[in-house]
Amino acid sequence: MLTRTLLSATILATALGTGAAQAQDKPDALKIGVATFLTGPASVFGVPARDAAQMLAEEINAEGGIAGVPLEISFIDEGAGGEALTTEYRRLVEEEGADIMFSGISSGNCMQIAPLAEDLEVINIMWDCGTQRVFEEGDYDYVFRTQSHATAEMLAVVLYLLKTQPDFETIAVVNQDYAWGRDSWDIFSTALKAMKPDVEVVGEFFPAFGAPDFSTEISRLSATRPDVILSTSWGGDLNTFVQQAAQRGLTQQSQFVLPLAESSLEALGPALPDGVIVGGRGDHYFAHPEMVGTERFDSFVSSFKEETGAYPIYSVFHMVQAFEALKAAYAEAMEENGGSWPNDQELIAAYEGLEFQGMGRPVTIREGDHQGVEAQLIGTTVQSGDYPFATLENMMIFDGAELTTPVGESSIDWVGALSPDFVEKIEPTTFD
Repeated sequence: MLTRTLLSATILATALGTGAAQAQDKPDALKIGVATFLTGPASVFGVPARDAAQMLAEEINAEGGIAGVPLEISFIDEGAGGEALTTEYRRLVEEEGADIMFSGISSGNCMQIAPLAEDLEVINIMWDCGTQRVFEEGDYDYVFRTQSHATAEMLAVVLYLLKTQPDFETIAVVNQDYAWGRDSWDIFSTALKAMKPDVEVVGEFFPAFGAPDFSTEISRLSATRPDVILSTSWGGDLNTFVQQAAQRGLTQQSQFVLPLAESSLEALGPALPDGVIVGGRGDHYFAHPEMVGTERFDSFVSSFKEETGAYPIYSVFHMVQAFEALKAAYAEAMEENGGSWPNDQELIAAYEGLEFQGMGRPVTIREGDHQGVEAQLIGTTVQSGDYPFATLENMMIFDGAELTTPVGESSIDWVGALSPDFVEKIEPTTFD
C-alpha cells in the first residue's frame, strides 16, 4: 500500500512523464460495483438507492457517459450477509474488472470493506454508511466517503433538541444492536452529557437487527416514562418500532427523537404523529427548503417519483452525491492530466479536497482523512394533510464543518470536550 508521501511522488512522476507513453487509454466502459440492501428489512432503504443508481447511470450514459465512456453498473446485495458481500466484492474487482466500488450501507460492512478495498487497490466510495470509526481507526489511500458520518449527524440532533426543548430531564434509547446502533448512541449520549450534564439516562435497549417485536422495550419505556426517547434505527426496524409504539400510545407519552426517520416519513404514513424530531443524515429532504424551486432538484424529485412511485429519501440523495462526486473527480483529474483518461492515482488525487454538489448544499471531501463534510437538516413532524404522511416544519440546517470531528481526533473525545455554551455558539439557518 502506498503511503500518502509515496502516492504524491507517484502522481508527480506520472505528471512529468512523456505524453503517449504515460497516457491512460480510455476503457470501453467504466465498471462500477454498488453494494446496497436488496433483500431483508433494510431493503426499504437499499432498493430506492439502487433505483437511483440505475436512473443516474442511464442519465449519464444518455449524455455521453464520462468523457465518452459509458457506465456499467453491477449490484451486490448487502442483505446476503457480510461474508457473501466480501466474496462478491472481491469477485467483481478481481474477475469482473470493476474500476470503482460504491460500498456500502451497513456500518459493520464498511468496517470490513475499507481494508479489503485497500488490499485490492480499488477506489471505494462509502456512499452511505455512517460509522465515524472507519477513518478515525484507519488510514486509507483508496477509500473515500461522499457524505457525513455519525458525529455530525448526531450532534446536529442533540443541538436541535437542546435549542427547541431544553428543559427535559430524562432520556432512553432503543437502537439496533450492531456497530451503528452502538456507535451513534455513544456519540449522542457523550455530546448530550457534555452540553446538558444533568440529564439522566433511564433506559438503554439494543434489540437485535431485524427484530420483529418491540413489545418488551415498549412496555419498559411506558413504565419508565422518559421525557425523551431516542432511536437511531433505520429502515424496516425503525418502521416496525414506531408503528408498534404508536399503537401502544408511547409516541404520545414521550418526545420521540429519530435522527434517521426522514427515510421513513412516507412509509410510516399516519403512524408518525406531530412533534417528532427527525433528521435526514445530511441536508436531505424531498422538500428541502433551499432547493425546492430549483430546476435540477424539482426535476429529479419529480422523475424519481414518477419512476418509482415514491419520493426520494436520504439513501437516494446519498447515491446522487456518490455519482456527482464521481463526475467531478473525473473532470478534475482529466483537466489536471491534459485531457487524458486518469489512472487510479490521478483519480485519488482529484477526490482529495474535492468539492461537489448533489441535491443539497455543497459537499467537501477532506484531504486529511477522505471524510465528506455536509450540512445537516433537522425538523419536527407535522401531519398537515398536504401529503398522506408527516412532513417537516421548524427546520434547521447546520453547517457541516462546525459539527464534524477535526482530522486526527477521536469523535468521542471531541464531543466529550464540548461545553453547554456550544449550543448557543452554533447558529443554524432556520425555516418555519
